Formats: sequence, structure tokens, C-alpha cells
Amino acid sequence: MGVELIGATLVERVPGWRGNVREVEPLEGGITNRNYRVTVGVDTFVLRVPAETGALLGIDRFVEHAVSRVVAAAGVGPDVIAFLEPEGALVTRFIVGRPVSTAEVHDPRMLQRIAQALRRIHQAAPVDAAFSPFRVVEAYALTAGRHGGRLPDAFERAQPIARQIEAALPDEPAVLCHNDLLNANFIDDGATIRIVDWEYAAMGDRFFDLGNFAVNNQLSELDEMSLLGAYFGRVTSAQQARLRLMRIMSDFREAMWGVLQSAISTLDVDFDAYAQRHFDRLFRATDDPRFADWLRQAGA
Repeated sequence: MGVELIGATLVERVPGWRGNVREVEPLEGGITNRNYRVTVGVDTFVLRVPAETGALLGIDRFVEHAVSRVVAAAGVGPDVIAFLEPEGALVTRFIVGRPVSTAEVHDPRMLQRIAQALRRIHQAAPVDAAFSPFRVVEAYALTAGRHGGRLPDAFERAQPIARQIEAALPDEPAVLCHNDLLNANFIDDGATIRIVDWEYAAMGDRFFDLGNFAVNNQLSELDEMSLLGAYFGRVTSAQQARLRLMRIMSDFREAMWGVLQSAISTLDVDFDAYAQRHFDRLFRATDDPRFADWLRQAGA
């Protein structure tokens, strides 16, 4: 694919690239951004061109850049090469490795490696940005309404559930979190698990990362035990409860992301159906007879 399709000026503004770009090809995956693999001499990089709707989704490209530098220093994210303003385009080094498959995330050995990667993120230097799933769903609802979107009845049903969960969770020091832990964002470089796509990252509750990873990858309760054991060294009922509650909030956030996208996106994607799938899974979790126990145990 020719460089002209993403703008020769943008490519040539990257230091050291002018006149040295051999190939530009699109990378598959992603909905809200355009990503390209760029070969410069013998080196390979990834250029992310952000979508114009990113700010409406709560994405701050300057925060993403800052986080990307922090997690690169922690050995989890890719090395940052350049950040182009005002577009907010991010250039990182291409990570040589293989994707982590859907099946692999259920292997206790892989869960051990992923837990180690998450600990390195959560122990990384802080950034000047905060993430709360409770505030995000509220912000998405407001933004969707301002852009002509209709809030589904499921939102009204989920709101009091979110308030119950927020009240049940104890306050803990915020840590750097990824907040979008799909297995597609994991790369096994042979030595460690590397993680990409940091646009939703900020300081928050480590249990949102754990719950988000668990629900996105449909971990079983045995898998959750393996993950928590690898992360903390031991497993308590409070840890299990907090992970379970944050699985629910992850689905609420994802459902409202779909509601907002339905109002603002021009993509040919059925975001209403996407939102409904996540609302359905949220309510299946809260219909579990143990939900009240999770609320009680979370603060223990």
C-alpha cells in the first residue's frame, strides 16, 4: 500500500524516515484507529493514526504517549520512537513475536506470564490521568445523549448495580492500568508477554485490569484462581469478589462504549448489538445468586 494513502507528509515528519521508507502496509484489527506497519531500512515500526472520534471516547493522545513511554521503560510496551502533533500519531517499534491465542489464555503457565506482565504495569511509574469505570459509563451516557443517541433501558437497569459495586469496593491507591486487555493486545516475544494499545490506560484500580482481562477472555473460575494466585501469591475471597465485580463493570463500560459508538461512529458496525451483548452478559453475572456475597466480601 502506498505511503500516499496515509499522507506522505505524516510519514516524512518522523525523524530519520524521509527518503528511507521502504514499505507501508496496513495492520489488521482495531475499530477506531488506522494502524500501519512501516519498514524503514532494515527496521520495522508501527504508525498509529488516531480516529477523530477518540476524544469523545475519552482518549487523550498525550496521555497515551506518556503511558507508552512509561510501559516501554517497564519492558512491557513497545519502544516509543516519535509522537506527531497535532495529529497525535504515535510511532513505536514493531514487536517481533507471536499473538497469544484465545486458547492459550486459559493455560496456567500463560496466566502466570500474563500476571507477571500485569504486575510490571501496576508497579510502573504514575501518569497524570485517572480512570474509573463508574465515571466512564456516566460520561459515555452524557456524550451519547449530546450527539443524538438514545440510551437503552438496560442503562437505567445497570446504573443502580454500578452504584452498589462502587459502594462495596474499598479505596486503594491507584496504579497504572491498561483497561482494555483483549488477548489481541498480547504478544509473546519468546521471553515475556508484551502488551500494546494503551489508548485507554490511566491510573486506576488494579482489579479493573484483572476483571477486564478475565471477562474479555472468558476465564473460568479456575482460571481466575490461577490468575489471582500468580498475581498475589495467594488467593482470598475478597480478591475473588473484587475481580468478579469488576468483570461486571468491564461489561458495563464496554456496553456503553457501544452505545456511544452507535451515536457518533460512521463505521458499518452494529454497535447496538455489540452493546446489547455486553449488557446481557452483565445481567447474567448480576443474576448469579452469589452477587450479594461478592458485594459483602469485596470490602473484607
